[in-house]
Amino acid sequence: MSMRDLAAAVHVSRAHVYTRVKRLLDDGVIRRFTIQVDPERVGFSTSAYLTMKVEQNSWRQIRDTLAALPWVEHVALVSGDFDVLLLVRSASNKTLRDLVFAHIQNMPGVRSTRTLLVFDETDHLPALPGDPELVPDSSEDREV
Repeated sequence: MSMRDLAAAVHVSRAHVYTRVKRLLDDGVIRRFTIQVDPERVGFSTSAYLTMKVEQNSWRQIRDTLAALPWVEHVALVSGDFDVLLLVRSASNKTLRDLVFAHIQNMPGVRSTRTLLVFDETDHLPALPGDPELVPDSSEDREV
C-alpha cells in the first residue's frame, strides 16, 4: 500500500502518514517492510515444522545457528514437551532430510528432533488492535 493510499484510507494528509510511519520505524514498532512470496513458486516445495529438545545452556547458540541457515524461516523458543519449534522450507524431501541429519542433529546441544511435514497451509495475518472489522458494532448490543 502506498503512503497516498494509506493517507486516504485513514483520512489524514500524506505528510502526517510519513511522519507517523517514520516515528513507528524509529520506535521499533515497525521492524521492517517485506513481501510475501509463495514458497512453492520459488522452488521450496517441501515445508516442515521441526521440534527440538536442546540442552538448556545451549539454546541461544542453537537459535543463532538455526537463524543463519537459509532453509529456516522461523525459530521460536517454546514451553512444553520440546524446547524449540522451527519452520523450514526446502526444495525436496531429500534436501529436508539432509538439513535435519547433516545440519540440525549434528549441532552441539541438540538432544533430539522431530519432523512434521506440512501437507497444506493457509496464511493468516493477525488483525491489529482497533481493527474496525473486529470491533463489535455497539448499536447491535444496545437494549431498546
